[in-house]
Amino acid sequence: MGQILGSNGRRAFKVVLAQPRGFCAGVERAIDIVELALKKYGPPVYVRHEIVHNKRVVDDLRAKGAHFVEELDEVPDGAVTVFSAHGVSETVEDTARLRALPVIDATCPLVSKVHKEGQRYAEKGYQVILIGHEGHPEVEGTRGRIPGGVLLVSNVDDVAELQVRDSGKVAYVTQTTLSVDDTREVIEALKSRFPKIVGPDVKDICYATQNRQAAVKQLAVDVDVLLVVGASNSSNSNRLRDLGAEMGVPSYLIGDSTALRAEWLEGVRNIGLTAGASAPEALVQEVIQRLRDFGEVEVELLHGVEENIRFKLPEQLADMAAAR
Repeated sequence: MGQILGSNGRRAFKVVLAQPRGFCAGVERAIDIVELALKKYGPPVYVRHEIVHNKRVVDDLRAKGAHFVEELDEVPDGAVTVFSAHGVSETVEDTARLRALPVIDATCPLVSKVHKEGQRYAEKGYQVILIGHEGHPEVEGTRGRIPGGVLLVSNVDDVAELQVRDSGKVAYVTQTTLSVDDTREVIEALKSRFPKIVGPDVKDICYATQNRQAAVKQLAVDVDVLLVVGASNSSNSNRLRDLGAEMGVPSYLIGDSTALRAEWLEGVRNIGLTAGASAPEALVQEVIQRLRDFGEVEVELLHGVEENIRFKLPEQLADMAAAR
């Protein structure tokens, strides 16, 4: 679509906002946990790994007194310690217990649910296959939660390479930041190779991942370019960008408004804008403001799912939550 000029001769853009976008309930809960822990116990509070994959969020919490560390040996004795939303292995949890560290667990309840499913399968004698991405913190945590470990597959080719103990006794679980669409082909390949394989119901897939991807598919039909606000190490943000590209729309993942490039807007009228599950709405609004440097901007909200899910906070912070 050709460029349209506004009333004052400047370029005119329509920004269509995905609905839903940005923070999911698991991310909101994790951020709340760190902020409430800082209020209750005072700084510093130590957080193992980034609480969520977003630099703005991490920097804001760091400014309030959160210290982010890679491993527990960087945490001083007796210091309040928070486990990130991605979850941790039993080894990490055991290490914290042996050191008597006061731990607050910010693991997303949907990630914990995957851990429990995998454990149930393992207890029944199944060999567990995890559909996920090598190196992702959630995958590392899940691997370390299931007795006997897991076999990791990321794509259909990996399924062909699998070597299992007993083809009649295998089960699968999935990384939460993968949607039904992301895992469909791999699950079909697993079922084809292991007809007796068992796994969770489709409804157990993370609602936030599914909803954000569905919104991007709807968005991509009517826009000339797609901007996804999110971190480069955010699995769900990368997938949103990939989905737009797969639908034939030039799609870009940007950490914040400073990453926006003028050449992406050449000949563009309609701009789709969304954000990964760990990206705050403030970053989205900053991108809209930055777009106004290039022309007149009209903002439209795409009709979509309205999420109203809230997860309970850990017991240690129940008093703080009640006082808000």
